[in-house]
Amino acid sequence: MESQNINHEDEKIIINQELNIWEALIPVIALVGLLAYNVFVFGDSALGGSNQFILIIGAAIAAIVGFKNKVSYKSMVEEVAQNLKSTTGAILILLMVGALAGTWLVSGIIPTMIYYGLDILNPTIFLAACVIICAVISVATGSSWTTSATVGIALIGIAGALGISPGMTAGAVLSGAYFGDKLSPLSDTTNLAPAMAGTDLFTHIRYMTYTTVPTIIVTLLFFIILGFTNDTTGAADVSQYQGAIDATFNTTPWLFIVPIAVIAMIVKKISPLIALLAGTLLAAVFALVFQPDLVLAVSGMKEWSFEAGYKGIMNAITVKTTVNPISDNPKIVEELAGLFEGKGMESMLGTIWLIICAMVFGGVMDAIGALSRISKSLLNLFSSVFGLFFSTVASCIAINFTASDQYLALVVPGKMYEKAYREKGLAPENLSRTLEDSGTVTSVLIPWNTCGAYHSGTLGVSVLDYAIYAMFSWLSPIMTLIFAAFSIKIKQLVTKTPTLDTIGEE
Repeated sequence: MESQNINHEDEKIIINQELNIWEALIPVIALVGLLAYNVFVFGDSALGGSNQFILIIGAAIAAIVGFKNKVSYKSMVEEVAQNLKSTTGAILILLMVGALAGTWLVSGIIPTMIYYGLDILNPTIFLAACVIICAVISVATGSSWTTSATVGIALIGIAGALGISPGMTAGAVLSGAYFGDKLSPLSDTTNLAPAMAGTDLFTHIRYMTYTTVPTIIVTLLFFIILGFTNDTTGAADVSQYQGAIDATFNTTPWLFIVPIAVIAMIVKKISPLIALLAGTLLAAVFALVFQPDLVLAVSGMKEWSFEAGYKGIMNAITVKTTVNPISDNPKIVEELAGLFEGKGMESMLGTIWLIICAMVFGGVMDAIGALSRISKSLLNLFSSVFGLFFSTVASCIAINFTASDQYLALVVPGKMYEKAYREKGLAPENLSRTLEDSGTVTSVLIPWNTCGAYHSGTLGVSVLDYAIYAMFSWLSPIMTLIFAAFSIKIKQLVTKTPTLDTIGEE
């Protein structure tokens, strides 16, 4: 995920002794029930606004529980304000992703990626290749968000041309992207987890490879098998797709300069927001140079002028734009029309709306002490080493679900469980690895979590459609529990004599 410039080590965990576990769970149960019914009624259109209102209702229920337990309205509003402040970076990035997607379409960058991608990526290896490509980019950039917004969008387009399900493709893209998000030393979550657990960055990364490498291998095998068994319809029409793309856009390898420049800036640790803005502006220049006729068409004006160029670029940046493909085949025109749609900043407003409402719910839940109560109760449920790992995983997933924020899913359990791991004689890297295996990767599986909302909005695929295929994300917590159950690579603190409860191996 992208850095939001918050000192997470200074975040406070609010503990409310007045609140019991059943009261803490009331808003969660109500939210789940209301969201389930809302999705049943509205289906895929639930994210159009009704789910957002349900999150506000959930926050209101949490506030009522808070009032009963002597939590002031002012403290709730302050915590909500802090939560909303923490999403400032995410909201700005979402707006810039919309702008970038629009200019990358009008400039021909995304169509060119699709054009050359059809030469390289055949349907059989496509899904596995998506995992590998996105893993490499994410490790290099440290950002699943940037990976999704650049190569992820292009791969979704190629999948459409090959007749491959966008849900499968998004699952493969995000599996690779979150592999890099976990392991890259440039990733903020990779730095945050060891800081919370009390270990150093590279010890944490080395220790994570024990569970992460087997998980990505199983994920790759899954997508290889899926590629061989998946029935695709687009392979035979590749030349027709390429012909239509070539007739509509000026496809040239020079256009790859823009995505390469953006990725290079991220690798050089330039702020992702600045890199995306630079990518948007650079693509706008390339659009004027390589696609002047398309810019004129997007402007809605009849003759080329400075005003027409300015209006065309601003339309691509701000509102949804569509480029009409040129082909004699109506089927090709229809299918490419769905790919050649620029998002623009306007199209991201629904996702931003969802994030704001989710942060209201998460802020109230934190203010009333529900998050800490849920984590504490899970911690008290188990006394064995496996139970400690299980309760950590459950806490991370629960907070991703209730607080709607990936960072809180690392910060709250990290602070709550650090002492418990130490008392069991377990090295801190056990905790940091478990935080990442369950907190970092599962955030993308929850529609109202900032990560789920972002990737769904960026890739244009609903969370419900890609969740089952995002194998790396849901297999990671299972893998860490398997290692705990069989005491595989469970490192001990050298200062404590092992007991029957803390038997494990380095």
